[in-house]
Amino acid sequence: MSPTKDALKTRLQALPEKPGCYLMKNASGDIIYVGKAKVLKNRVRSYFQSKHLDAKTMQLVSNIADFDYIVTDTEHEALVLESTLIKQHKPKYNVVLKDDKAFPYIKLTLQEEYPRAVKTRQLENDGSRYFGPYSVGGSASRTLALIEKFFPLCDRAEPITGNAPRPCLQYYIHRCLGACAGKADSDDYQAAVQQVVLFLEGKHEQLVERLESAMERAAERLDFERAASYRDRLADLRGVLARQKVVLPTPVDMDVVAVAQEQDEACAEVLFIRQGKLLGHDHYTMKNTEGESPARIQQSFVQLFYSNAAQVPELLLLQYEPVDPDAAQALLRDRRGAAVTLQVPQRGEKKSLVDLAAKNAREGLEQDRFKWLSDEQKRTGALVELQQVLGLPAKPQRIECFDVSNSQGTNIVASMVVFLDGRPARNEYRRFQIKTVENGPNDFESMREALTRRFKRATQASEEDGDKWTRLPDLLIVDGGKGQLGVAVEVLGASGLGSLPAIGLAKQHEEIFRPGYRDPVLLPRTSEALYLMQRIRDEAHRFAITYHRSLRSKKTIQSPLDSVLGIGPKKKKALIQAFGSVKAIRAATVEEIAAVKGMDKTTAQRVKETI
Repeated sequence: MSPTKDALKTRLQALPEKPGCYLMKNASGDIIYVGKAKVLKNRVRSYFQSKHLDAKTMQLVSNIADFDYIVTDTEHEALVLESTLIKQHKPKYNVVLKDDKAFPYIKLTLQEEYPRAVKTRQLENDGSRYFGPYSVGGSASRTLALIEKFFPLCDRAEPITGNAPRPCLQYYIHRCLGACAGKADSDDYQAAVQQVVLFLEGKHEQLVERLESAMERAAERLDFERAASYRDRLADLRGVLARQKVVLPTPVDMDVVAVAQEQDEACAEVLFIRQGKLLGHDHYTMKNTEGESPARIQQSFVQLFYSNAAQVPELLLLQYEPVDPDAAQALLRDRRGAAVTLQVPQRGEKKSLVDLAAKNAREGLEQDRFKWLSDEQKRTGALVELQQVLGLPAKPQRIECFDVSNSQGTNIVASMVVFLDGRPARNEYRRFQIKTVENGPNDFESMREALTRRFKRATQASEEDGDKWTRLPDLLIVDGGKGQLGVAVEVLGASGLGSLPAIGLAKQHEEIFRPGYRDPVLLPRTSEALYLMQRIRDEAHRFAITYHRSLRSKKTIQSPLDSVLGIGPKKKKALIQAFGSVKAIRAATVEEIAAVKGMDKTTAQRVKETI
């Protein structure tokens, strides 16, 4: 049973003035938010007393029915505990990593007589050396495959006793020392283990030097078969290392972190740079990010990811200034056992690396989105759920979504995107340059024009148009709330299409508005139907923004020369190359302008009169 408001006020007064973690709960007793505090009393009370809360925090506070807290000795302990609690409970209002419990590591069992390299999803204090975490996309498995190829360790899942009746096949093709059958020399095996450590740490130059030395020693002992084995492994290893990109002239170890955000999801990209070389990269998807700033999303990722990282480098390049740099550095120092420097580069090679990570983060977000869209079972489930929620007569096979984009009322455009069976049909996308709205931004009238033009074409399409305009949607989505939906209903009615199903999808709380209903539909955050509609709406927004930027860019680069009769792109280019600027052309005489290649005196006179 939830406490009364008076009871909550009493508990707020009794909060300790100590560091710790607080857990906000809803009326059902579910933990919906976990936070840390330097002073619990001040932080928790601020939720209920502050008048300057952002939209997401206001929504959180409206759902708080109770709270709990855990006192810690230091703020740093609270930070570590916060990460643990977030991973355990995955609260609705915290930014969380998707499937973070499933992140794999590579475990090197150094406590065993004959260590093995295996994949694991658990970090244990068992004397093993751990590397990672790796993303769930198979990078740990690919790394293990390279270890198996380059280094003769036993790849058994169980500890090696040396009592096997015969060695495995890998032994006979010289990829294993035969430790499982007691054939391995202990020194040789330990040397191979150290080579694996160097490989996983990214110290490849030292690794090559060790293998070269081992090859030479084998040759001096006239053990040519072993020397040849080292030679072949070196050749294979050099082939892999040659494909690694040198990104910095100095042999520094660092990670580069950048994020990309789209509505309720974000993607963090990490570039792993060791000894100045880009060894690899991984991207990690986060959810519950709507309403959060990119800097806070970055802070949450650093806290969640590195709290369980097996390796932390000496330097972290970040895209944004840390929200709480002291807390981040304390966490990283604790994991590394030494100080970690945080940098937000503004120029040069390091800034280029951050830009590269940001580009890959955006690409990772797009890949995750369309990976979902390519899953037929999920798409079908989303369409069936959408049919049931909206009371549609059938699954909406064709969905059209409209969005409007402008910049302070200029270059107003609208987009129409089409999804067929839950997948984007890009060849059927359309865009509209709004022509009737002239007095500043007016999303309602801009939406009215776009919809009117679309459905007018549907009812008056000619034979040359084929069916590209006459095919009507099974569901029309407009980006916006009741106002935009009202416009859509009016346009459909005027076009004789009043029975066509239409909804408005409001961005702030993902509310679905339906004609004739006062209250919106709110789908659960885990709803596949909601996810599909968000993807459709985001695609309409992206398509509109792209067109808007294209128009704005064209207008930005227009020149006074464009309005001169007889001046085309070639003559404009020749004039700019000859004089350097429009200002210099204005200062030139008619004769000087006429002397430019391709020009004549009549056109030169027009230039002088026009610009």
